[in-house]
Amino acid sequence: MEILWTIVVGFIVGVIAKLIHPGKENMGFIMTTLLGIAGSFLAGYVGQALGWYHAGQGAGFIGSIVGAFILLLIYGFVKGKAAS
Repeated sequence: MEILWTIVVGFIVGVIAKLIHPGKENMGFIMTTLLGIAGSFLAGYVGQALGWYHAGQGAGFIGSIVGAFILLLIYGFVKGKAAS
């Protein structure tokens, strides 16, 4: 059940991050979900490094959105460089 919950929350986080990010990203359901999950892991890792979260504690919802947004910015930057 935990994996299903991770997928659902990852999708919601990915969709919100895509709505906040300017421009259009052509990502499907799976990539949007992976974006949200990766954003959550990024936020958890950075939060633990900064002392906001304890080991084994997941990132919060807002932190996950911020992490996914940062990943979208990096994706857009890399994609823009590759198209040039």
